[in-house]
Amino acid sequence: MGNKAKLGLLAVIALVLTALFMFWNIGSNWDYVLPRRTMKIFAIILTGGAIAFSTMVFQTITNNRILTPSILGLDSLYMLIQTFVIFMFGSGTLTMMNHNVHFLMTVGLMVLFSGILYKVLFKREGQNIYYLLLIGLIFGTLFGSLSSFMQVLIDPNEFQIVQDKMFASFNNVNTDLLYISAILIVLVTIYFARYMKYLDVLSLGRDHAINLGINYDYVVKRLLIVVAILISISTALVGPITFLGLLVVNVTYQFLKTYQHKYLIIGSVLISIVALVGGQLIVERVFEFTTPLSVIINFVGGVYFIYLLLKENKSW
Repeated sequence: MGNKAKLGLLAVIALVLTALFMFWNIGSNWDYVLPRRTMKIFAIILTGGAIAFSTMVFQTITNNRILTPSILGLDSLYMLIQTFVIFMFGSGTLTMMNHNVHFLMTVGLMVLFSGILYKVLFKREGQNIYYLLLIGLIFGTLFGSLSSFMQVLIDPNEFQIVQDKMFASFNNVNTDLLYISAILIVLVTIYFARYMKYLDVLSLGRDHAINLGINYDYVVKRLLIVVAILISISTALVGPITFLGLLVVNVTYQFLKTYQHKYLIIGSVLISIVALVGGQLIVERVFEFTTPLSVIINFVGGVYFIYLLLKENKSW
């Protein structure tokens, strides 16, 4: 089966699962249920697409299939921002604050952190990308420790609000935020289009890319900005889903068995949508909302991550 046929098969599976999610047990309340499920599907497509897209680009840049953009510390920074707001001003502030303002503030701070990190680290010549990952990992640990410190001190009732932010949820996504996210993702995709042609060569590694005439540092900086914006949008929209990108991108590599990113990116997005829609169906129909979708994704992704580590270890 060719890659185009495989992508067609994935698209059909995604459509079938989406239709099943939209119309299963809808009853007579079409006017109420259908718009809510439509918004939920829209949120799943945006989030799954952004995470898969950014993880595929990130793994190509780092030339490593067991890394995800969360290593840059953005998930930990998201939790720090939410915890800090509640710690300083109380949970009522989040309720009273305009959702659009809160969303844009969160995305803005996460992108600003990434921009400063890139600017400082790439200012000196000879700094490789693994140095950036190390610094990102350190900052992620720092942000996580600060969040835990504040969570211990706040009122238990306030902590319940913080705890809700720890897990991704598609059940109460604000409609206005979906439109803003969609516009931002489209703009980032248009910006990314000019660098798409470099990905196949970047997957060969830094030295080969430079030898083949690519301005490596220039291209990598721009692609890292794209990754940071996409992860910031998806995290601020529904919350952190740490292992989703790792899971869907590696499954895409196994399924398509190609180096061409024009197939890999589309395939990873479709597999991500299949995983999220299928997972949400299980959460709603099997577990009856007792378990968050992110817990299921992170559990499966964590097991798969351990499998990848053991597999890499054997190959050494």
